[in-house]
Amino acid sequence: MNNLSADFDVSFPGFHLQARLLVPESGVTVLFGPSGSGKTTLLRCLAGLERSPTGFMQFGETIWQDEARGIFVPVHERSIGLVFQEPRLFSHLSVRSNLLYGFKRIPVHERRIFLDEVVEILNIGHLLDRRPRFLSGGEGQRVAIGRALLTSPRLLLMDEPLASLDSQRKREILPYIRRLQTTWGIPIIYISHSLEEIMQLVDTMILLKEGKVVAEGPAKKVFSQLDLRGIINPEILGAIFDTKVIAHEPEFGLTRVQFMDHQLHVPQQEAKVGQSIRLHIHSNDVSIVTSPPDIRTSVLNIMEARVMEIGPIDSTGYSVDIKLDVGQPMLATITRKSLVNLGIEPGQKVYAHIKAIKMVHE
Repeated sequence: MNNLSADFDVSFPGFHLQARLLVPESGVTVLFGPSGSGKTTLLRCLAGLERSPTGFMQFGETIWQDEARGIFVPVHERSIGLVFQEPRLFSHLSVRSNLLYGFKRIPVHERRIFLDEVVEILNIGHLLDRRPRFLSGGEGQRVAIGRALLTSPRLLLMDEPLASLDSQRKREILPYIRRLQTTWGIPIIYISHSLEEIMQLVDTMILLKEGKVVAEGPAKKVFSQLDLRGIINPEILGAIFDTKVIAHEPEFGLTRVQFMDHQLHVPQQEAKVGQSIRLHIHSNDVSIVTSPPDIRTSVLNIMEARVMEIGPIDSTGYSVDIKLDVGQPMLATITRKSLVNLGIEPGQKVYAHIKAIKMVHE
């Protein structure tokens, strides 16, 4: 698999970005971290808008920056599409003209994406003759995404593109962003502060803190790392499961989904049988039982698991994180007293009782 490889070192008054990353040249990579952690600076370095004096960036077989060899390809010569927080559309042009602005500047032999397919994927055909001032925030952002796509980019960089929209508009646009990846296979690097956006879109996660990469890799792995508590938003910790609907139980208001060899019950969904649903299970919603589930319990979702690791134990705190293997890693947060009482050890077979599940997207 081809990768995007980069190494940047940039200093500003009061801030130092020192980031090295290696991410797949596919899927959606999310840059996540607190304000001031360096997300936008890193994205600007990737775009070529910020020049790292000792920087390096290679995308597949193409080197866009290698300062040691005197190579720096400026932003307008990189096959990159950029989408920002605001649409930044040309107010004097129609939507159609905005969309075609970059398209007309791409050599004919390099054009891989065309107006009709972008209009269909983003559902903006009814907007083509409007001027930007007559668009809603969500419509304007879809047009901005379309304009970036029509440059036939090899890489799409998105800096909090939904930050200025309300929750309803965000929910409307998120499926379109996901569809870009499945339709054209263009890798996306995406900045967001929103956990909802991240959960829906993320394939690969890069966590930043104070200008440094503190975790990087497949999201399902990063979300279950034991050493991230206190570094990132604890709401992330737990597990992401990609499941498929296998049945509905309308008499109980439930939907049954398949995850590997496991079946789980979730509140009833409108999704059709066979449709994908992503689930997020927070570590606080997982309890551990050491004996088989022979007795009756109100917990519907029980998964056989094996203890992989026991997290750091803080003698001043009351809880500890346990990494479980249920076919992929999953975190459970229990009390330190429960850890002692149950005698939990790495390698031990246990049962994960899941008390709550959040549906992320369909």
